[in-house]
Amino acid sequence: MNKTLFEYIKNSISETVKEKKIGIAFSGGVDSTLISKICSDMGFDVTLLTIGFADSHDILFAKEVNELLKYPHHILEIDPELFPSISSKINQTIKTDNLSWNENCIAFHYVSKLANSLNLDTVITANGIDELFCGYNAYREAFSGGESQINEVMITKLDNELKMMKAVNLIASEFGVKILQPLLSQKFIEYAKTVPISEKIHDSEDLYRKHIIRKLASDVGVPELSCTKRKKALQYGTKIHKSLLKTR
Repeated sequence: MNKTLFEYIKNSISETVKEKKIGIAFSGGVDSTLISKICSDMGFDVTLLTIGFADSHDILFAKEVNELLKYPHHILEIDPELFPSISSKINQTIKTDNLSWNENCIAFHYVSKLANSLNLDTVITANGIDELFCGYNAYREAFSGGESQINEVMITKLDNELKMMKAVNLIASEFGVKILQPLLSQKFIEYAKTVPISEKIHDSEDLYRKHIIRKLASDVGVPELSCTKRKKALQYGTKIHKSLLKTR
């Protein structure tokens, strides 16, 4: 096990999360499952929160993974009738045409609504892993440009993520919910940048990436189907992207 990575993740959680009873935004993918497993093992009272349209990938996969984890798990299915008015309201609140920001804010509107219905006011996310451990396809495209180009992508992605999570929290505040990202703490970002690129991405054909994260997930007992799952972004896994394009 990579003990240093493990300790940094645990320390970031301890320093960021003060509540014992927490919701975790959960898709069943390696990032959210790793965070869920570590939080649970650290003694947090964990409830998994999954949202999406009926029969969306995230709902089906999250259920499948949690059959092995057996944590408390709640699912909110998005009502297609109400979706256009909610997406429009969110767009007016965050005042940006950035599609990804709108999609993420819509997703966290539903996550926060679900958390609130369960009397949870703190939700943890695994945001930061994709940015810091080359989770996105953009890192494959940057690979041929060498380490400096990969680092440029990382700086841009991190900057976007930190700003976007402020917009997400603005949306969540309507429900009295705080969305916390332990793996976007300054200390964790600084540590993650010291991890060799070769432990994150192997080449421009690398469809899995985040290798050091996947290995740690396997070592701490995350189900194998989650450790080996290829990335599917929140907006696609929930079908929010598809539905939002229909309303435009």
